[in-house]
Amino acid sequence: MKFFILLFIVIPAIEIGMFILSGKTIGVLPTVAIIIVTGILGAYLAKKQGLEALRRVQNDLRLGHPPGIAVLDGVCILAGGILLLSPGFLTDFIGLLLLLPFTRNSIRPLLLKVIKKWIGRKQIFIYR
Repeated sequence: MKFFILLFIVIPAIEIGMFILSGKTIGVLPTVAIIIVTGILGAYLAKKQGLEALRRVQNDLRLGHPPGIAVLDGVCILAGGILLLSPGFLTDFIGLLLLLPFTRNSIRPLLLKVIKKWIGRKQIFIYR
């Protein structure tokens, strides 16, 4: 429940405040231009890196290796692309962190820890 409050109330409120501040500081047209450019950039990066992650998953499966890291990268790329497509400076920053390979490598251990915690709480089930 706390997550939904953060997701649907707090983050949009912060984004609106940042839009107002940006509009007053640099102007309305540059603010709108930044939003459009980050959306286009997000779509381009997500497509490019998403296809690369898909190739790595296929290659791992072809070699008989479990594609865990490649799948995790794919999830990060998908989330980063969605965040970059949504208007807002905070979501754009987080989305960019998820799309850049060197920052994604440092986020991956944290994400693995969260997934293991969910599995331990029986919030995620793995069927074999």
